Amino acid sequence: MHPALAVGLVFAGCCSNVIFLELLVRKHPGCGNLVTFSQFLFIAVEGFLREADLGRKRPAIPVRHYAVMVTMFFTVSVVNNYALNLNIAMPLHMIFRSGSLIANMILGIVILKKRYSVFKYTSISLVSVGIFICTFMSAKQVTSQTSVSEDDGIQAFAWWLLGIGALTFALLMSARMGIFQETLYKQFGKHSKEALFYNHALPLPGFLFLASDIYSHALLFNKSESYQVPVLGVTMPVMWFYLLVNVITQYVCIRGVFILTTECASLTVTLVVTLRKFVSLIFSILYFRNPFTLWHWLGTVLVFIGTLLYTEVWNHLGAARSPPPKDKEK
Repeated sequence: MHPALAVGLVFAGCCSNVIFLELLVRKHPGCGNLVTFSQFLFIAVEGFLREADLGRKRPAIPVRHYAVMVTMFFTVSVVNNYALNLNIAMPLHMIFRSGSLIANMILGIVILKKRYSVFKYTSISLVSVGIFICTFMSAKQVTSQTSVSEDDGIQAFAWWLLGIGALTFALLMSARMGIFQETLYKQFGKHSKEALFYNHALPLPGFLFLASDIYSHALLFNKSESYQVPVLGVTMPVMWFYLLVNVITQYVCIRGVFILTTECASLTVTLVVTLRKFVSLIFSILYFRNPFTLWHWLGTVLVFIGTLLYTEVWNHLGAARSPPPKDKEK
């Protein structure tokens, strides 16, 4: 597949996914477990049919290693989605998750004993300051927009702090998973499709612990107003329609990223994903009219500038534009 088409899949899939996720959590903030389960089930079934060949294909990486990775991946996915139920607005959720570079650098220094240039430390500082500004301003909004009762305001702020803690934990766990994945790929080679399947199939039994919550929200979805799907003419509860589109767009997004990793350099993938996050953020702010002050914009700009500086995209763009050196005549 042409890389340009893969970029289109990433933007179309991921941006649409964010819109329909916000439609879901605005109506039912606690539906994160149902959304996560649906996404995992869809990708696992698709992978079982195509990648695992109905279970006949043996994995290149031993399942015991996948069990460790899956535990981390399942935890990150559930915690990230559950954070939306803890007074965390979607824009802050996206900005906070953009701080993965910070977590990767910290754990890279601690676990892999890596050392970075002053330039990279500067870029990470910009990302950190940007996230701090957005988080601090969101904290002020939580306390000012709640009920006039002081107790209600304190309770809302406490839940918000818990949400920030959940996002921080998920950020660090995700970075740890990335390091573990990197060591596995060095040992056994890259098997991204296989990893995608096992990361979504093996955690499915874990959702049994969340079955009551998933079932209760499924009943709430059944009670939502009816919606006639365009073209198909099928009528279904509107929340199930939102969830169906969310799952499909999540799959399109993941597939697009996978194609990019096989067709393009890692720098290009990072740049595309970063720009996608920025576009998704703009969509969320404008379409849903989420509160976003000038301070939020400043923090957002710092986060994305820091991310682009970290990838050294400017140097690569300059090198790409400069003409190749001509051979000197002897």
